[in-house]
Amino acid sequence: MSDSGGEPPDEERPSDTMRERVPESSWKFWLLLDAPRWALAAGISGVVFLVLVALGHLHPLGTPNLLTDADPIETLFQGLLGSIITGVTLVLTLSQLVLSQELGAVGDQRDRMEGAIDFREDVAELLDEPVSPAMPSAFLRALVSLTEDRVDALEAAVEDIEDDALTDAVDEYADNLRGNAKAVEDQLDGAQFGEFDVVWAALNYNYSWKIYAAKKLRAEYSETLTEEAETAFDDLVESLELFGPAREHFKTLYFQWELVNLSRTLIYAAVPALTTAIATLLYLEPQLFPGPIGGIEPLILVVAAAVTVSVAPFAILLAYILRIITVTKRTLSIGPFILRETERSRDLD
Repeated sequence: MSDSGGEPPDEERPSDTMRERVPESSWKFWLLLDAPRWALAAGISGVVFLVLVALGHLHPLGTPNLLTDADPIETLFQGLLGSIITGVTLVLTLSQLVLSQELGAVGDQRDRMEGAIDFREDVAELLDEPVSPAMPSAFLRALVSLTEDRVDALEAAVEDIEDDALTDAVDEYADNLRGNAKAVEDQLDGAQFGEFDVVWAALNYNYSWKIYAAKKLRAEYSETLTEEAETAFDDLVESLELFGPAREHFKTLYFQWELVNLSRTLIYAAVPALTTAIATLLYLEPQLFPGPIGGIEPLILVVAAAVTVSVAPFAILLAYILRIITVTKRTLSIGPFILRETERSRDLD
């Protein structure tokens, strides 16, 4: 197919999966999105511990003079104690503000209910089913499968049109859509909401580009399209446009779910962090520690461990927020808009 018309060739089309669209290295991308949050938080805490131990061990004066009396240690843990209480309280307050949208008068709740029911009925009508699936993964999977059916109908509708450029463009577009749809369906199969799998699979369906490309094809070949082909294009775009709000809805629910998990985990982590900080302030006596054992000062290990436990709530907060803000940045736009700087800008224009 010529580059002058129809859908942009493969090298100018955005990649379908989020991993292929994001320029970050594999390890960075894995840390931001794919890594278990508890593992990332543990890794951050482990880095803090190792860095503190290494700095203490490699200090040119041996055990730093700052640790030979209790004043510097007390100053450090007094600051940590205040930070734990203030930070955890602030995060829990912000989480409750975000989750407060779930609260409201009965009229507001009824409007939300009616909006959700109307959307589900619209999807059920397109699926030609009495009821749309209830599980988020099954719901999204049904929408993705619907776009496959609609693109099959589009291919059939343009077969009899004597325009090789149109036929080739639609075939290429259909092959790309089906390949992306099959991969996403496999990811959604058996995925449970509450885990990142459902949102992750939804993010891998590049519906916005598919809407843009379908409308572009329809406009470029409008003079040769039959009424049946125009209807097929409209039906395909309609099914793709339903996927957008469905994805955003489940993404919002996932964020709320994660904020609840974050709040609960912070509460669990705050108790040992507070206990450690208070115990260090009250009972740690640097003079009671022996000299080096195996080349390492025991005092360094104790202080580093106490600091690590005390900063654990912030490691947990960082681990959760990294994923939330990364997903938010990558899904700021709903619909056929491309916000990232790409080499395809001239072709898109």
